[in-house]
Amino acid sequence: MLHRYIEGKFSFDTKMTIGVEIFHKIVTLKNGYTCSLQFWDFGGQERFRFFLDNLVRGAMGAFLMYDTTDRYTFDNLPKWVDIVRKYDPTLPIVLLRAKCDLTEKAEVSDESTKEFMELCKISGFYRVSSKTGYNINEAFEALTNIIVDYQKFDSFALYSILRLTSIILRM
Repeated sequence: MLHRYIEGKFSFDTKMTIGVEIFHKIVTLKNGYTCSLQFWDFGGQERFRFFLDNLVRGAMGAFLMYDTTDRYTFDNLPKWVDIVRKYDPTLPIVLLRAKCDLTEKAEVSDESTKEFMELCKISGFYRVSSKTGYNINEAFEALTNIIVDYQKFDSFALYSILRLTSIILRM
């Protein structure tokens, strides 16, 4: 998903993230503010979790992504909420339902998603497809705006780096 957003293309041979991969992009919001965004993409596998404690400290927002064709990734979301909100219990989180282009294979209902969002006070939700690009830019723009509102930045501070923690669950 980050490659789609940063580079504008889908990679069929994406490899598993080992540890953390960092991306950067400068964007102009609809209100005219310019933001320098920094994305930290963590490997979701258990063996990389020892990295996470130090990496989530200072995050201003997070994406939590689950694979709509794999119920297991959805069922693990509460653990990830605890991880990313360890230092800020009200950290803005946008939930992403990946592979929305594969609706015929979906294993997670809209009702389950809605219940999870209410329970965990999730800030937003998008169905996305890295393959087609569906809702990718919209999701990033939404999280950036949520962070700006949450942090109550003034126009000077907005040029600072917004560190977005992107948790991509690849099981």
